[in-house]
Amino acid sequence: MELFDWARAVFALIATLGLLLGVAYGARRLGMLQANGQAPKRMRITESLMLDPRRRMVIVRCDEREHLILLGPGGDIVVGEQAAKQEEPKPEPQP
Repeated sequence: MELFDWARAVFALIATLGLLLGVAYGARRLGMLQANGQAPKRMRITESLMLDPRRRMVIVRCDEREHLILLGPGGDIVVGEQAAKQEEPKPEPQP
């Protein structure tokens, strides 16, 4: 009877994994999971600098604006804001 119990446990594991894969596949087909590169991102961290173990300065770019933010345990403070500079295209390496 012990072999029957092991076989039932293995079958249950395979069935569970199959159901999970089926649900994930269905969610992707229905558009519930966002694929990489579908929508352009509006916000990103341009640069970050650790001031001390608890505080950090971060430059966040959002909608052609750059915001300088001080992050710390006491709260977050927007230090400054300015129009973002145009990014220079990166040169391609020569073979």
